[in-house]
Amino acid sequence: MIEDNEINGQPLCPEGNKKMELMTQEQIRAQLAVSKQQGSLVEVHDFDEAGETFDVGFVLAVDELFVLLLGIDWDGKINGLTAVRLASIHRVRSQTDYLTTVSLKCKVAQENGYFDLWHLQDFLHDHDYQGKNILRTLLTDSYQNDLPLVIGTKKYKGGDDFTGVISDLGTIKLTLHYFNSHDLSSLWEYEILLAQIDYVRVRGTQTATARKVLDQVFHQE
Repeated sequence: MIEDNEINGQPLCPEGNKKMELMTQEQIRAQLAVSKQQGSLVEVHDFDEAGETFDVGFVLAVDELFVLLLGIDWDGKINGLTAVRLASIHRVRSQTDYLTTVSLKCKVAQENGYFDLWHLQDFLHDHDYQGKNILRTLLTDSYQNDLPLVIGTKKYKGGDDFTGVISDLGTIKLTLHYFNSHDLSSLWEYEILLAQIDYVRVRGTQTATARKVLDQVFHQE
C-alpha cells in the first residue's frame, strides 16, 4: 500500500498531493490497450478512489469484463496472475515514479535469478488468454487442477478477500472452501456469485502459501 509520496515531509513532485482524477471506462480500456502494446508496467487502481492501494503488473489480456495482469510485487518479482473487473477500476496509470522504481527492481530480480519464482513465463508460453473469457478461464483452471486462489468480492471491496479452493463451479456461482488465517480451526464454505467477483489472484505467492496451509493444516493434498 502506498501511503503518500513524501520523504521527510517534502513531496517528491508537485503533483504528489493533488487528487487524482477518475477515468471513464473508455479511457481505462484505451490505457490498458496502450500498455499491453508497449509491454509497459501499469498501476490499476481498483480498491479506493483515493488511489492509496492498487495492483501493479503487465497487461496480458482484456475481455468485455476483466483485465488480466501479470502481477509484480514491491520487490520486483512476478507475483502471480491477477484478473480485475473493469467496472471496479477507478484509473490506470503508467510512467509514474513508483513504476520506474518497480521496473528497476524487476531488472535487479532478473539479474539475480528471483524474478520468476513461480515459472509463470513458461506457463504463459503455453497458455494464451487472448479472445477468452478471462474470469471463466482462471476459475476453470483452478477448479480442474485443484489450485488455491484468492477471490475479492464487491461486497467487501478490498476490505477482505477469500483464499481457498473451489469445491463446485457453476455458470452462475461457485462454492469456495476457504480458511481464515486468524482461525485455522476449520475450513469454511462460501457461495459466491460470479457477477459479484471483483478480482481473482492465481498461481502466485498467496496461492502457494495457501497450498501449504491446506496441505499441512487441513490435509487437503
